[in-house]
This record gives sequence, structure tokens and C-alpha cells, in this order.
Amino acid sequence: MVRHFPEVNKVYLHKKRDYFITAFTFFCVAVCLVSDANADMAKQNALGVCGWVFLIGLLLGETKDVRVQVLIAVMFATIGEHFASPFMGGYTYRFGNVPAYVPPGHGMVYLTAVALARSGLFLNHARQIAAFVVVACGLWSLWGISGIPAQGDYVGALLFVVFLAYLFKGRSPMVYLAAFFITTWLELIGTAVGTWKWAAIDPVLHLPQGNPPSGVAAWYCLVDAVAMGGAPQAMRLVGTVRDYLKSQKIRKNIYQGAGSD
Repeated sequence: MVRHFPEVNKVYLHKKRDYFITAFTFFCVAVCLVSDANADMAKQNALGVCGWVFLIGLLLGETKDVRVQVLIAVMFATIGEHFASPFMGGYTYRFGNVPAYVPPGHGMVYLTAVALARSGLFLNHARQIAAFVVVACGLWSLWGISGIPAQGDYVGALLFVVFLAYLFKGRSPMVYLAAFFITTWLELIGTAVGTWKWAAIDPVLHLPQGNPPSGVAAWYCLVDAVAMGGAPQAMRLVGTVRDYLKSQKIRKNIYQGAGSD
């Protein structure tokens, strides 16, 4: 059940970079979403520019593998945003669009989940953190289907079950745990200030869902699975293209050399 969790009798080191990325992203998420609550389109676009600058800056200190994972996560999550929001209407932003800061924001959120997952705090206390997340999210899900809230949350309860499956069977349980904290943070702020709102009835499952759904972190488990699985293939493809272009250049040089003779 926990074969992908960190070893128990091992001490993991703390790295300042991991905590800096985490604190910086949590702060930026709060400032961005609160700022967007009453912003016009021009300010939304400006927030998007800032988001890309911050994301690129953070990625400069990462390995090639992490950079590729983040890039894939951004592309997959952005496509998902356009499908789930403007097309399906699962949730709606203030202007009915996908704000310019959302794509780089997904990159920063995913990178934060990776940074927290590899941090000494999470690696040294993995099982305690997992227990807290399971209990907290479980109680949140039970509350959503208890009949107490005016807007029920059966979708959130289903997502919580999916989250548990990823957590105990997936390859990146620490990333999933970290995703719970950052996604919960941004969802609670974003819905509280009115930056976006989840539909009372999910357009696909036709079940009540909360604003936000309790198990929303499950979506980032899917994003991670795609990023982890797609990164090696993307790097192989880039390598193949690079080798092909290199071989073509060599052939061209040989041909030109032979022609000059």
C-alpha cells in the first residue's frame, strides 16, 4: 500500500530552495487571485506576464527532467482548463475565459508540489502528513454529502476516492500529498473572492459538487501522471530530432566538401 513512500529509518536533508519555491508560490497565488477578483482584462493579462516571468525564473534552477515535466503539466492542464471551463462549464471564471495567468500558474503549482514532495519536511514525516491529509479531506468529503451544506458535494467525495487510489497505488504519493495543500489553498481563495465558481451540478456526472469540490487535488494527480509519463517520451523525441538534424548537417558538410573538390 505504501511501497512508493519514503524509507522510514532514513533522515532526509532540508533544502532552502524547496521551501522558497513553496512559500513564493503560496504567496503569489494569494496575491494573484485576490488581485483578479476586481481586475479588468488588462490587469489579468499583466498578471499572466508576471506568472510566466516567475515560472521561468524558478525553472532556471531545476533539472532538465523537472523542466520537461512542468512544461507537459502546463500544456495538459491548460487544455483541461479550456475543456472543463469554457466548453463544459464545470466551473466559470469571471469573464467566462481562461485567464492569462492560469497556464503559468499551473506550472508554478505543479513545481511547488514537486518541491514540497522532495523536501526534508515531507520525506521525514510522510506517513504523518498522509494521515492528516486523508483525515482532513475525508471529513471534508463526508461533510459535503451529509446534507448540511446547501450545495452538496458528491463529486468531491468521488474525487476523494480517486485521490486515495492515486495516493496508495500511484508512483508519486508525495507529490499528491503536496498537491492537496497547494490546490486546497488556491481553490479556497479563488472561490471565496469570486475569481471563479464551480457549477452546482457537474455537467458530466450530473451530481452536486461543492464550491470547491473536496477532492479537487485528484485532478493534479492526473496532471502529475501525464507529466511523469510524458517527460521521458518528450525527451527521447527531442533527442531523436536533434540527432536527425545533426546527421543532416554532417551530410550537408560532406556533400559541400565533395563538391568543392
